[in-house]
Amino acid sequence: MQLTPLLFLRPGELRKLEWADVSDGFINIPGERMKMGVSHTVPLSSQATEILVQLRKLTGNERFVFPSARGGSRCLSENAVRAAIRSLGFLYAPHSFRATARTLLEEELGVRYDFIEHQLAHAVRDPNGRAYNRTNFIKQGSEMMQRWSDYLERLKSEWAG
Repeated sequence: MQLTPLLFLRPGELRKLEWADVSDGFINIPGERMKMGVSHTVPLSSQATEILVQLRKLTGNERFVFPSARGGSRCLSENAVRAAIRSLGFLYAPHSFRATARTLLEEELGVRYDFIEHQLAHAVRDPNGRAYNRTNFIKQGSEMMQRWSDYLERLKSEWAG
């Protein structure tokens, strides 16, 4: 649950995340597992990295970062994620974290919309279309993801205290 707001992945992409996808400060998801069919790189903030380090101790011997309780050959089910969110007292769809991030990154942190859209794995609209748009915004994405995680951490501490 802690990774959901930090990574901007679609719920299915996060549930199906494999340890082979995680390396050296990034998550690299192959195109065949992405909605748009294009491979996607997610820079990891220090907070997300720490969560993954702790999680690796629990599930690092499995294929999936979030294996099913019914066996490591399957990932966590969609219903299990919804149930976990509800057990925390939230009536919030897992996908809603993406919309929240999209809104707050632009309105509160002033991040350029194309950096945000790219990180959400949306097709970035431009006059020439995707055919000529090969940008990956790794540097900007890394900075944005760290700023976002710091922002969430700050909100959490303000809310708690």
